[in-house]
Parts: sequence; structure tokens; C-alpha cells
Amino acid sequence: MRDSNREWYFVERPEGEPTLDSFELRERERPTPRFGELLVRVRYLSVDPYMRGRMRAGESYAEPWAVGDVLRGGIVGEVVESESDRFETGDLVTGHGTWSEYSVLDADDAAPVDPSVADLPAYLGVLGMPGRTAYFGLLDVAEPRPGDTVVVSGAAGAVGSTVGQIAALNGCRVVGFAGTDEKTTWLTDSLGFDAAINYATTDDYRAALDDAAPGGVDVYFDNVGGPITDAVFTKLNVDARVAVCGQIAHYNDEGVPTGPRKLPALIASRARVQGLLVGDYATRFGAAREQLETWVASGAVDHRETVVEGLENAPDAFLGLFAGDNVGKQVVRVSE
Repeated sequence: MRDSNREWYFVERPEGEPTLDSFELRERERPTPRFGELLVRVRYLSVDPYMRGRMRAGESYAEPWAVGDVLRGGIVGEVVESESDRFETGDLVTGHGTWSEYSVLDADDAAPVDPSVADLPAYLGVLGMPGRTAYFGLLDVAEPRPGDTVVVSGAAGAVGSTVGQIAALNGCRVVGFAGTDEKTTWLTDSLGFDAAINYATTDDYRAALDDAAPGGVDVYFDNVGGPITDAVFTKLNVDARVAVCGQIAHYNDEGVPTGPRKLPALIASRARVQGLLVGDYATRFGAAREQLETWVASGAVDHRETVVEGLENAPDAFLGLFAGDNVGKQVVRVSE
């Protein structure tokens, strides 16, 4: 085990789209766990769109990072030192750690990983925070009913791909927006989506929705915002439900964009629009994980991870989220 530890630090707040200037890799002494803590050798770390909000100094739904902080996110790894009777050396765990080779976790906040259910990266995707977000966002917020038409933006990402599959399991017609033909083919051929729209090659989203969802939209799970959301709002059926999970189209905006006014569309449809934060469901994470593991183990829910090799490439993996580089969950392999 190395005595040193490479860590990524947040060193500059970006204006607009982030660049590599916001990140700095430093080598420090390997940390030592205190009572109730675990020292974990990081195998994989997660990069997620919400982290862009943490780069802002102002208020966000996630606590801002301070300049000079070590970057943090979901990790999966092996316990190499344990100061807790909950875990032993050699156990595989997941939790909220640092972008580093070794990370200290509070044992009470760590969860065991079962590689017989799925490979380790899945515990940062479908069996991790994105999977829980999809589970609660769709089932609790959007409340799908058999026969509903469910439209998902960002459908080939970690959250969207899980949302669509759970909707299909609940007897819904599922339509997804994604940015490449590879992604739309994955949605329809592998994940059971009934239709998929390539937003990058489609000029008229409203016309595309007329073809893909001729009966209108009962549930919209929004990961993106922007022109796709503007189009979907014009197709909402009476008593439609909209779950607002993310707005990646706007994360790099420095001002508040003004576009088509959406609220009049809600008058006739009487649609309900509700934002969601997965942390609000923390007391039910165990039940969600159990159900997701059952679906994954049985093959009812498929998953995919895009793996970027090497801790040194973690910032590139994060920036790739805004270019649409990932299919499914974007993760970084830190060690074998």
C-alpha cells in the first residue's frame, strides 16, 4: 500500500463551461482512519452533472465546493484499514468519498457491495445514487400508471436509462430523447423503449413527439431542460405529471435564459410539475436498493457504464458529460 495519495483539488471557479483549469492533481500523505472510519482504496469514482452546481459560489441544490477543497463524489473500493466493527479489511464498499487513490469513509455512511449481483461500476450507477434518483423520481414523484406515455430526456444517461426501464416494467409506453444514433438504438433495442428521438439530428421536436407519442404525454421525466422541455410541455395531457430531476442544458449558463413561456401550457392540462432531490428519500434507500438489485440480477433492468481509465483523467471524464460522451453511467477506474 502506498504511503502517498494522489487527490484532485478544486482550484478555480469556472465561468460558463468548465475547463481543466478548475482542477489540480496533488500528492499528499495517505490519510489515516479514525474511530468509526474506513480507509478505502478507490477502485472506481463517479462523475455526475450535479457537480457543476457545486462549482458555483452561489446557492445551489448541492452544497458549493470551496476553492481549495478536495473534490468529492461517489466511490466504490476495497477497505484496506478499518476502525469499525461494521466492516473488515478486504470488504468492498460504496459511499461518498474523494477523487483520490485512497479515501476515508464514515463506516455508518458506507454500504456493502455484492459483486455477484453486478460489477463494481454499477454501484455508482443503477445500484447507486442515479438508480435511486430514477426509482423515487419516477415512482413517487411522477406516479406512472399502466398505459401512460412516459417521455424521458437525457434518456441514455444513468438516471434516464433506468427511469425508462422502470416505466416499461409498470406497463407504460416509453419515449426517450438522446443525442446519437448509438444511444437511441440502445434505448429501443436493449432497454425496451418504444421509441427514441435523436435530438441532435431532429429539427422539430414537436413533430417528432407527434410521431413518437401520438396520444400525448402523461409523464415527463426531465433531466435536460431547454428546447426539449419547451416542446414536451406543449404535448402534456390532462393531469400529466412532470418530474424535474436535472437541467443539464442550463448548468453552464451564466445568466437565466429566457425562452418560450411554459406556464400557460399547464392551465389547460392541469399538469403537476415537481422537482426532486434524492436525498429526501434517504430513509428508504435500503428498500430501493433491494428492489433495484432484484431487477438487475434478474435481467429486468439493464445497465451500461462508460469507463474512463486513470485517476489523472477524472476531470476529462467530468467534462465529457457536457459533450454527451457517455452512454449510461460515466465512471473513472482508479485502480484494478
